[in-house]
Amino acid sequence: MSAIWQASFYALAVMLVMAFLTWLYSLYRKDVSIVDSLWSLMFLAAAITYAISLNNLTERNMLLLVMVTLWALRLSIFLTVRNSGKEEDRRYQEIRANNQPYFNIKSLYIIFGLQAVLAWIVSMPLLFAFSSDAATGVIELVAIALWLTGFLFESVADQQLYRFKADSANKGKVLNSGLWAYSRHPNYFGEFLIWWGYFLFALSSGAWWTVLSPILMTFLLLKVSGVSLMEKDITDRRDDYRQYIETTNAFFPGKSALKNELLHRGQKS
Repeated sequence: MSAIWQASFYALAVMLVMAFLTWLYSLYRKDVSIVDSLWSLMFLAAAITYAISLNNLTERNMLLLVMVTLWALRLSIFLTVRNSGKEEDRRYQEIRANNQPYFNIKSLYIIFGLQAVLAWIVSMPLLFAFSSDAATGVIELVAIALWLTGFLFESVADQQLYRFKADSANKGKVLNSGLWAYSRHPNYFGEFLIWWGYFLFALSSGAWWTVLSPILMTFLLLKVSGVSLMEKDITDRRDDYRQYIETTNAFFPGKSALKNELLHRGQKS
């Protein structure tokens, strides 16, 4: 077995152990929502495993490891703080209700095991990036710029939404200012940019086929656990959201949202 694939299976083993231990904790908490905090940490564990197993910590790869660490820790800490003291997320409540009886056992593979395997597949660009001796070049500079843009988008959008929801006066209202004036899901758009940034590191290493990873992540963000899931019934719970849909792009920041904000400002002046 080549060193690359050996490192890959080591990472899968680490991620499955993390998933199992978190599943045990979810039984104690009676809340599988904690898997959200685990998600980014799986990639950090994978990146560390790849770096150690392949023993190839060049300056370029050290930079990539720092990028993954910053992204993973920020996202995990934010989600942990945001969800602290709250009941199980309604998305997981629905999954729990649809998988009775014995959901406690089923959640090991339909929630935790599945996320570990998905994270392992999506982490392939990191594996091949860490296997490369390539120097930092133009592609890496573009990757860093893309990652920084995504990191700022995701971080700022998360904080704007957190502060908005923390104000009781906004209960039932729709956040349509800041980055949320240009996209209904700017945090997911930021995540999208981050993963295409990671892919460029792999592309520079010659692993062009790992483009399947950001494509899969984009599909998940748009059609599975992201935009589609979040908006499935939101218009039933928030009347203003229907108008928000009509004026603001779902994912990519667009001119329609900019035009709406300028019009709104003109009405105020």
